[in-house]
Amino acid sequence: MNSDLLHHPLNQIGSAPVKGQDQRRDRRPCDFLWLGQRRGDMLSDMSQRVLIVPDKFKGTLTAAEAAAAIARGWSRRRPGDVLERLPMSDGGDGFGDAMSRLANARRRMVWTVDAAHRRWRSAWWWEPKARTAIIESASSIGLALLPRGRYHPFDLDTAGLAAVLLAASRAGARECLIGIGGSATNDGGFGVARALGWVFLDGAGVRLDRWTDLRRLRRIEHPARELGFDRVRVAVDVRNRLLGPAGCSRVYGPQKGLRPEDLPLAEASLSQLARVVRRQWGIDIAREPGAGAAGGLGFGLRAFLGAQIESGFDLFAREARLVWRLEGVDRVITGEGSVDRSSLMGKGVGEVVRLCEERGKPWLGLAGRLGEGMARKRMSRRFMAIVPDLADEKDAMARAGYWLEKLAEQAAESTETAGAKRAVALAPPTCDEPRARTRAEASRGRSA
Repeated sequence: MNSDLLHHPLNQIGSAPVKGQDQRRDRRPCDFLWLGQRRGDMLSDMSQRVLIVPDKFKGTLTAAEAAAAIARGWSRRRPGDVLERLPMSDGGDGFGDAMSRLANARRRMVWTVDAAHRRWRSAWWWEPKARTAIIESASSIGLALLPRGRYHPFDLDTAGLAAVLLAASRAGARECLIGIGGSATNDGGFGVARALGWVFLDGAGVRLDRWTDLRRLRRIEHPARELGFDRVRVAVDVRNRLLGPAGCSRVYGPQKGLRPEDLPLAEASLSQLARVVRRQWGIDIAREPGAGAAGGLGFGLRAFLGAQIESGFDLFAREARLVWRLEGVDRVITGEGSVDRSSLMGKGVGEVVRLCEERGKPWLGLAGRLGEGMARKRMSRRFMAIVPDLADEKDAMARAGYWLEKLAEQAAESTETAGAKRAVALAPPTCDEPRARTRAEASRGRSA
């Protein structure tokens, strides 16, 4: 027991000692129970330090907005707690905002085009002291920027990312951090490479202008001028390779609009791109984990910019000093819009949970909804969801911030209720109860 608490005035039971009295014999067992109980009361009355580290609630709230809503709801029930908000991104939408907060980087804008080549103004972030640029590919070629179902992936590419990279280069960036999740594309990085000056030629020396023509690719020529970055780090939220059953086209292509009949052409085009890169570069990049991230953009940035592919969560956790932050708090709240089995298999929320479990740190998760199969997961009991407990899906999407606040308030109330039940279970006997037998008395009774 902490000696300061043991000798705290509140824990000095009874009146002043009588000179010569043997207090060890006079003090009753209930006094010791009360001493422990009073210490418990002191600790329960103290405010908790709570780290709020959510990912985005996709389509409704950014990670920062989600953290703010959770903080408001939690504080309404537990106003004495000390809350720290740490919006998270594992490489997808929200990467720029999350990383720029950590790096104290400032937002800049540049004109470019989206994945469908419509004129678009994209954000990026600049930290001049370290000469570091932070880029979120979803802010220029993201799926969320396009009208649902209007464009086919064969008509989309990554060219719009090039203008952002060029803006960073012109600013004098030496290091570039790029989060590539949430893209609308499946072109293997062909569009951005071509826009940066790389030339793709068929057997007759004719330039290829569409990524679906890459099945005729025979040679790649370097651009006249390169960007000049000393280091490019690419944050990915998946570990898929470029090709095969677990490659980008088959796993993520359908989410972007690829139909079963489109897959042979998509796979053939990316296979030929990988084959020519392997022949000219001498490296089999297509087999590297993360090469299939963002429709093969991981492969393209690795091949054409010499990028280093990293786990987006690991990058975030390192820059945020997440493990150090966890050591300094009493509880962690995480969450995202949809929590399913994949969330607990290497993605941001699952990794936060893993770190908490390894350290015995209390945590809870808040979600818009829980996916199928979560009921069978042991850790799913610590997740609470808006749908269907508080609202239907339509209302939850329309008023996500409101309902997330309510869910956080409910979570705080549940935490208090659980604490109260534990306190009742440990409640001490009153000092008016018959004196409990000492160990010596109990021992004599057994021997008799």
